[in-house]
Amino acid sequence: MEKSLINLDKGTNCSAWNYCGQRLATGSTDGSLSIFDSIDPNSSSFSCTSKSKVSEAGILKVVWVPPEYGDAVACICADGTLLLWEEVGEDSQSIKWIKCKHFENNESKALDLQFGASFTSLKLVAAYSNGFVKVYELQDPLDLKKWQLQAEFQNVIDSVPMMGKPSCLSASISWNPQRGENNQSSFSLGFNSKLPQFNSSKVWEFDEAHQRWLPVAELALPGDKGDQVYVVAWAPNIGRPYEVIAVATSKGIAIWHIGLMPDTDGKLSVEKVALLSGHEGEVWQMEWDMGGMTLATTGSDGVVRLWQSNLNGVWHEQATLETASS
Repeated sequence: MEKSLINLDKGTNCSAWNYCGQRLATGSTDGSLSIFDSIDPNSSSFSCTSKSKVSEAGILKVVWVPPEYGDAVACICADGTLLLWEEVGEDSQSIKWIKCKHFENNESKALDLQFGASFTSLKLVAAYSNGFVKVYELQDPLDLKKWQLQAEFQNVIDSVPMMGKPSCLSASISWNPQRGENNQSSFSLGFNSKLPQFNSSKVWEFDEAHQRWLPVAELALPGDKGDQVYVVAWAPNIGRPYEVIAVATSKGIAIWHIGLMPDTDGKLSVEKVALLSGHEGEVWQMEWDMGGMTLATTGSDGVVRLWQSNLNGVWHEQATLETASS
């Protein structure tokens, strides 16, 4: 007999598990942020422990802050605002969620965000509808109210003449999951916009020597640079001599290998090793397993597909999960 783990309210349209899968945050079309917890250790079911109205508009995305910085969730709202909410309280009876930061941006809407925890600090990367990227850095690890704008730039490799303001429908950011003293802060970013030079997924890396973000790779073949990007996903690396990033466009899901050592111009080598097809319509979400060996994808067709490569490096569809029709 099937048993539900969580009963979600009508209107729930986004969710995110915390780092250990013990808490779930959900956002609803009415602007409510709900937190679900496992109350009974002997049961696998979850109960709603908090529900707060955080926006008059609906919530489009929720993202947990890395665990070492406390229990907090960032929300992108339907009106384009970017908010950070934190759980505070001395004991279980007085716990409540409060808004600790509103990231101001009057000219455009937030489309996507990701946190990146480097060896020295916590960063937040946000992509906006005008094609700009903003990188914020937390100034005090004990105070989630204190953020500073570290950088602001456009998702382009070279300077290009602008033929008007870009109108971006969506964006996708994926932070390099590797941590450590010797790992540079880096992330991949792609846009779904009307101006092709913004679309192709680029890898951005922080140059410590000059204190600036630089594009070190472009994940698109010459004929594909204008393709609108739906989702990017950076795979965990458990010892490979290269990084793996998946990029979903209208042509399918491309698997890219990215070299670890830059050339004399500071660029990283890239190789497109596979183009996966199977989804009907747009790909909405992609997630790697903890070992970076299996890629799960889903989209507008309502199907979850699992992809793996064999020992010869050939990618194939490992499994398909569909909702049983009633």
